[in-house]
Amino acid sequence: MAKVRVRQHVNPLSHKYRHPIAPPDWNQVYQDMTQPLHLDIGCARGKFLLQMAQVEPEINFLGIEIRQPLVIEANQERERLGLSNLAFVFGNMNVAPEILLQSLPADKLFWVSIQFPDPWFKQRHSKRRVVQPELVIALAKYMVAGGWVFLQSDVESIALEMTERFQAHPNFVRQHQTPWLAENIFPVPTEREKSTYNKGQPVYRSLFRVR
Repeated sequence: MAKVRVRQHVNPLSHKYRHPIAPPDWNQVYQDMTQPLHLDIGCARGKFLLQMAQVEPEINFLGIEIRQPLVIEANQERERLGLSNLAFVFGNMNVAPEILLQSLPADKLFWVSIQFPDPWFKQRHSKRRVVQPELVIALAKYMVAGGWVFLQSDVESIALEMTERFQAHPNFVRQHQTPWLAENIFPVPTEREKSTYNKGQPVYRSLFRVR
């Protein structure tokens, strides 16, 4: 299948993306609704989740991505592989996130990962970044106690901002004393992670446990 060409950056504050995510009927998505759920926010082409869903078949995976052509492509690959524990949904996770989160199977959201989000370097564009305080509050409400939040970026200032926003909420407890987590907690690296290491550059990671 030919690789879909899309813009690398889209403005999440533009009118096109200011609509809440429309949840599908999860009973029509997942074969086993009793399995725990891993939510990956900003999943891009979904390669990380396409591999994870095969490595961890006892977990349901959900990828959210703001670039719709990538979601279409990822779902086509999911169907080709016959993965009944994986779904990709188009939308902006920072617009009324509770609409999507409250639709998920109750008490199943054990993992959230946010990996290499668009950094939007300019301070005047900071509201375009994925990890906003409102998203952290919503995740705290719907994640299962004992769950995990995993963050990583190749931009230290963005990793620090994400970390500080989760650390500011009492429901999230950082799991390491060192400034950054040395290793990825998942068995599958993202495409950006591999590319960063191939360039000999560092990756900045944080891990949180949900109270």
